[in-house]
Amino acid sequence: MSRDFYQQEILPFAGIIIKICRAYTDTESDFEDYYQEVCLQIWRSRAQFRGSSEWSTFIYRITLNVCLTLFRKDKKKKVERAFPENLNLETSNDAFQNEDVQMLYSAIKQLKDVDRVLILLYLEDKSYKEIGEVLNLNANNVGVRVKRIKERLKKIIDGKLN
Repeated sequence: MSRDFYQQEILPFAGIIIKICRAYTDTESDFEDYYQEVCLQIWRSRAQFRGSSEWSTFIYRITLNVCLTLFRKDKKKKVERAFPENLNLETSNDAFQNEDVQMLYSAIKQLKDVDRVLILLYLEDKSYKEIGEVLNLNANNVGVRVKRIKERLKKIIDGKLN
């Protein structure tokens, strides 16, 4: 992968890639593996982009598919891990050390796979229409699911669910 491709086509979307990868990993090592695999798959799949949707939608779909595939493989291994407090990636920021954000990610990790991605896209300020395009749902369905997910996250964070 060329440095130019990474800087021009992937780096502008690093935030959502990081959020999705982080939602599916528990260790720094796994996070780095997921992030690297997502970038590699975006590069490998670039010729398949037809322009029928936004480039960002293409990125989200690849990120989601890679993370779900790797997560399911890792889940089969059933290895318990703890997410580190510090993350040493070029694209990381202070949000990784924020206690409230850590609590939110912990709650998000307890959601179903599709619900995780849906709420991450919502937190990325994507419209219901954009989220629907990524997940092949209609905008009304997205709105209903976001509301239900928010309620579930509130219960998880308040300690009413585990």
